[in-house]
Amino acid sequence: MNTILRLAWHSLTNRKTTAILTILTVAISVLLLLGVERIRTQTKESFANTISNTDLIVGARSGQINLLLYSVFRIGNATNNIDWRSYQEITKNPAVKWAIPISLGDSHQGFRVMGTNQDYFRFYQYGKKQPLAFKQGDKFNSLFEAVVGADVANKLNYHLGSEIIIAHGISDKSFTRHNNLPFTVVGILAPTGTPVDKTVHVTLEAIEAIHVGWESGAHLGGNPSKNQLMQQQFAPKQITAFMLGLKSKIQTFALQRQINTYPKEPLSAIMPEIALHELWSMMSIAEQALLAVSAFVVLAGLLGMLSSLLTSLQERRREMAILRAMGAQPKHIFALLISEAFVITALGTAAGVIGLYLLLAILKPISHSYFGINIELTLLTSYELTLIAVVQTAGTLIGFIPAFRAYRHSLSDGMTIRI
Repeated sequence: MNTILRLAWHSLTNRKTTAILTILTVAISVLLLLGVERIRTQTKESFANTISNTDLIVGARSGQINLLLYSVFRIGNATNNIDWRSYQEITKNPAVKWAIPISLGDSHQGFRVMGTNQDYFRFYQYGKKQPLAFKQGDKFNSLFEAVVGADVANKLNYHLGSEIIIAHGISDKSFTRHNNLPFTVVGILAPTGTPVDKTVHVTLEAIEAIHVGWESGAHLGGNPSKNQLMQQQFAPKQITAFMLGLKSKIQTFALQRQINTYPKEPLSAIMPEIALHELWSMMSIAEQALLAVSAFVVLAGLLGMLSSLLTSLQERRREMAILRAMGAQPKHIFALLISEAFVITALGTAAGVIGLYLLLAILKPISHSYFGINIELTLLTSYELTLIAVVQTAGTLIGFIPAFRAYRHSLSDGMTIRI
């Protein structure tokens, strides 16, 4: 068998250009197949790791996916706000262990601004129950102090003591900015690989303070100074959503029903894990379509290899005849062609895997910076190894077609090529 493999290798090196092109075709198809699978699974993991150990998320009445997207992933907007008194009443329920209020709606140079309180830094967890940590500084303690995520600090080159101007609404335009009310950065969070990295955090009271004189997105009132506002007492009137941690998981469904039937205003309480599952169920068609495209690309690559082997076979019939004349049996010719297909597929697969890791290394900072998706350079999973084994098997089986044709060629047919 070693002799056959060596002979197959020498045969391929004698046809370098054709062999390299065929190997590249297989490599690109394997790269696409594994790349789609890796990005699909890493995207799922990044989304799943965004929030952890939170039992319920409560917002105004809407679909659970919409509530999940704007409260956790900062995508889209709420259908309505929640009255602060409703928040206080629900969080006094004996089943509630902790609560994190969230107020969204403002922005800063393309990053979302979130009003909250210090419980956010105490109780919010991501990944596998990992708490938030500070890279520099500490939590806000004053009205015009801000804590920024890692990506905000890196992209805008912020450090402790930097001053930032918050804009009213999602669109950060000059006429919507609160230019007379700068915030001071007092804390920079450590990277989490979640939307937290792209968020500017301020107090709920600050959200109320900067909107004094604003109504329905328009600046209608006066322009109180920072010092004037600092001397006043502010309390939130409305929030966008809030997260709940319960004392016992058994109480989750009971409290969810109570909130969903809350008589004072229409509210929705969702469980993050179930909402994520529904989100991925909606995306399953797109996932299957991507995998189908990848499979067809692999099929095209293998058919290209078959075409190359069949074309070269016509040119090598005299070579086969000489091998037969030197004592090679038909089974040796058969094994030679299959070995060539095996070697081409193996080299193409290896090149595809190497290309995959090079591509992931290039995409890793881009995907994290622009999409908040963490791509890890981990070892191949068992499923990915299964895909590679399927490709290798299919590539080897493809070699049976030219091998069978070579097997059928007689010695005289090979010595006298018909034109």
